[in-house]
Amino acid sequence: MNGQAVVFGAAGQLGVDLVRELLSRGYTARGFDRGDVDLTDGASVESAIADCEPDVVFNCAAYNQVDVAEREPEAAFLVNALAVRHMAVACRQAGARLVQFSTDYVFDGYARHPYVEDDHPHPLSAYAVSKLAGELYAQAYLDDALIVRTSGVFGPGGRSTPRGNFVETMMRLAGSQQPIRVVADHVASPTFAPLLAARAADLVERGQSGVFHIGGGAPISWFQFARLIFQAAGVDPLVLATNQREYRTAARRPQYSALSNAKMERLGLQPMPPMAEVLERYFAERVQPAR
Repeated sequence: MNGQAVVFGAAGQLGVDLVRELLSRGYTARGFDRGDVDLTDGASVESAIADCEPDVVFNCAAYNQVDVAEREPEAAFLVNALAVRHMAVACRQAGARLVQFSTDYVFDGYARHPYVEDDHPHPLSAYAVSKLAGELYAQAYLDDALIVRTSGVFGPGGRSTPRGNFVETMMRLAGSQQPIRVVADHVASPTFAPLLAARAADLVERGQSGVFHIGGGAPISWFQFARLIFQAAGVDPLVLATNQREYRTAARRPQYSALSNAKMERLGLQPMPPMAEVLERYFAERVQPAR
């Protein structure tokens, strides 16, 4: 499928892979980074979208400093919620579809099964509230908005983005020669950015709308994930399991936020590969020059 696409947050970890994926499929993809468009200004967003005349707009931009958002909830809401409203209004005016990337943090983590799209959201933090509000704005203004919830995104772009990702954090800590403490009682679905980009594009090309989960596959604790990272990297630092009592953060996080991909898979989209295989690919790409 060819078409005109706009990607907000194009220089971020997901954005770089999404632009690459769209170009490989024959799209004309225009990427906007943080300095290109003021997402908190409705007129700027409307102008950017109108000038490109896109068929589809992907919003990868986000305020994702989860703990900082507890001190500045307004800043998180401006980017994660009101900016999405601006995009939805502009998409409605331009006749474009909107794909909004959201988060597993919209859930409270009290379930003990991978969350499905019909499970009731109950955000626990200012960041999570702002992301859920973004979902609602997209759906309020557009009948065909596509909401993609994901979890713990990591990809090759994390090597060059300011905040990196969990894999890069673990590799940095491994070089410190100090014990590494990782929470073992928080379970999620860490997701490889190139696969997330490809599955999201698949949903668009199948004309899907509504809410879809695209997580990394089998639920895994962050402690287990860290161990798999070090195995894939061929290093053996001392990794100690900790828990949320010992590792307090400003924001509350869901203890269990694994996502079910069953709805996606029922459409015929490929299941996510095992995490060990994904990490092997990550490190194979990691040794290559940043693209």
